[in-house]
Amino acid sequence: MKDLQRRHFLGLGAAGILATPFLARPAFAATDKIQVAGIHDASGGIDIYGRPMINCLNLAVDKLNAAGGVLGREIELVNYDPQSNMQLYAQYATEAATRQKAAVVFGGILSASREAMRPVLDRYRTLYFYSLLYEGGVCDRNTFCMGSTPGQTLEKFTPYVMQKFGGKKVYVLAADYNYGQITALWIEKFVKENGGEVVRADFFPLDVNDFGSTIRQIQAAQPDIIMSVLVGGAHNAFYRQWVASGMKDKIPMASTTFGIGNEQVLTTPDEHNGIIVSYAYFDGIQTPENEAFKAEYYAKFGDKADAITEGGAMTYHAVNLWAKAVEMAGTIEREPVIEALESGLSFAGPAGLTTINAQTHHNTLDSYIAEVRDNNYVVLESFAQQPPSDTLAVCDLKVNPTDATQYVVEVPK
Repeated sequence: MKDLQRRHFLGLGAAGILATPFLARPAFAATDKIQVAGIHDASGGIDIYGRPMINCLNLAVDKLNAAGGVLGREIELVNYDPQSNMQLYAQYATEAATRQKAAVVFGGILSASREAMRPVLDRYRTLYFYSLLYEGGVCDRNTFCMGSTPGQTLEKFTPYVMQKFGGKKVYVLAADYNYGQITALWIEKFVKENGGEVVRADFFPLDVNDFGSTIRQIQAAQPDIIMSVLVGGAHNAFYRQWVASGMKDKIPMASTTFGIGNEQVLTTPDEHNGIIVSYAYFDGIQTPENEAFKAEYYAKFGDKADAITEGGAMTYHAVNLWAKAVEMAGTIEREPVIEALESGLSFAGPAGLTTINAQTHHNTLDSYIAEVRDNNYVVLESFAQQPPSDTLAVCDLKVNPTDATQYVVEVPK
């Protein structure tokens, strides 16, 4: 099948060769390989998010295999490319669960892609890790959400931006699907709680790339701050058109998405300098774990590889948390692995310490506020070990293990 890319990790990967150049290939147990699936966009309009996630998934599996695999068994990773097509996400989730018989699936970028796969993997009882930041609220015992949520970022980010820019009138631009719509509600909630108002929220399909009328509406509304929740390659056109309109230096901008697809590389400093963002990972984090990880990453994929994003780093964390849980459980069977993950399992990696919260199957993690500056980030604030407070308020999988709901924030009128 042309859409299916198989990668067999039969020897030491590039990172393993650099670290231990004289080691022989590990002797794996004479048992079947452990099947693992990755379902991320390698092509299509959302591939800017998918490529670093695929790289980090490959690196994590390569390193595990170089160290002897999991339970002495080699991991065989199959990477599926859904080409930014939600129907292919469901199709490949079914393929991974039934034909490949994967022990675990790592995948999904847009929240819509997660929601296309989640019921499929629930039905086939195939463990699922979703690693991109998202709008929060997923409560599903079969699903582990590794990325940051609004309670870990926006709750502190919103008042920070309002204070920094001295404004209370916020204009929201968002992608027109569940991530953009729900995140816009979180922004409205936190803006109201801090004495401000959302003067308007506009939603755009992912293929929209003409923002002329929107820019005129922003000029008419005269907000103090723009909050961008735009997603994908087409939406990058907004930043170019915003500069061309002469408005960039008149109304400051913050974003919940800028940079998670390496937009800071795809745009010019004139287009992005001064945008404020908040995530659980930046490549400039100064820790030994992150420095070692970046060295391995660029040694394996080259200096021109896609820069590491939160989605990529959290994919790496996800694979290692799953591997630790399998070793703890002594099996790849779903139920014992879930129980091991719920034991408070932690992994210290490029994004710092991440710990599985048993009640929600989300991470407790570090979060940061940064300014985009000259194709890089300047970290302005950091917040250690933030719990997934938004999902904790509505989800308790220890009490209700059969819950499979995504809860949505309610904004007081």
